[in-house]
Amino acid sequence: MKNIKIKYLLPFITMAFMVLNVFSSCDNDDSSGSSGAPVITSISKSVEGDLVPVTIGDPKNYYIIQGKGLAGVTKIYFNDFDTYFNPTLVTDTAIFVLIDEKTPYADASNKLKLVTNQGTILYDFVIAPPTPKFNSFNSINAAEGDIVTIYGDYFLDPVVKVGTTQAEVVSSTLTEIKFKMPANAADKYVSVTNISGTTTSEEAVGSALYDDVMQGDAGHWMWNGDDVFDTNFKDDVVQGQAAIKFVFGGWNGADMKFNSRDVSKYKAFRVKVKSVSTKTDASVIFVFGGWAYQIKKTLTNKWTTIEIPFSEIGNPTTFDQLTLQESGNFGGNTILMDDMGFVLK
Repeated sequence: MKNIKIKYLLPFITMAFMVLNVFSSCDNDDSSGSSGAPVITSISKSVEGDLVPVTIGDPKNYYIIQGKGLAGVTKIYFNDFDTYFNPTLVTDTAIFVLIDEKTPYADASNKLKLVTNQGTILYDFVIAPPTPKFNSFNSINAAEGDIVTIYGDYFLDPVVKVGTTQAEVVSSTLTEIKFKMPANAADKYVSVTNISGTTTSEEAVGSALYDDVMQGDAGHWMWNGDDVFDTNFKDDVVQGQAAIKFVFGGWNGADMKFNSRDVSKYKAFRVKVKSVSTKTDASVIFVFGGWAYQIKKTLTNKWTTIEIPFSEIGNPTTFDQLTLQESGNFGGNTILMDDMGFVLK
């Protein structure tokens, strides 16, 4: 691993020395360079080609600080975070430095601070968060005006869109956004943007069969009355705040009856599934069309997304029932399901 890291660092180190050698030559030509207070003239990302000044920095990337009186630097702070630097990569007019991945980006000073033997200087510089992490939103089937919650991370000053329409953000933290669902949202995807980029939801608005509650539910039941069908299981979820928990006896099953849905605009059934058992033969049979189509899927003890194309179950135009049968060979299992619905064409 050490060799790999050195391999990838070599181009940056080589470029750093090339750049700093240029600045060192300039220092030698200007004997007055270190005589005054430190000055920062620009910050540039360390990339091949011309050094282009920037005002926003990405953690885990190298930058070149340019100015005068920098040779006596003793401390570098990005957003008051004490940042390591290599003294051999410093001249009077340039510093080559890596922005640490632990540098804070929220509720921060948005300043670069250099402490030198000649004094301290502050420079306006923003540390960008990572691109938004979009885990889920709830309710997927929200109507116009409903307050919807997005769960994830890095939601710094977020912009939310449903399709191309910007939505009203009601409140936000770094890990949660509440927004008002705009009009004409059906079949649109939800996206979150911060200064680093945009991330889009996996699910389209209106595509859910289950998103904390059964959507259009006309009833559900277990084949065996001693088994468990819990639609409000909150100890382990991947979408929203609840999942479905099935406790099956060996080869037992469950039926879910829905109000009939037109699925002509969808191409597949989707669901996230997890087996509580760690045995390798944990599996479940998905039954469609009144036992006309039986799709067996092997499960693991990690959440896995399963998509079953409608082309494999007779290309239905309506959907009103799903049957499950536990099909492991060890006397039953506990299975978790979440984010059940459809995939747009």
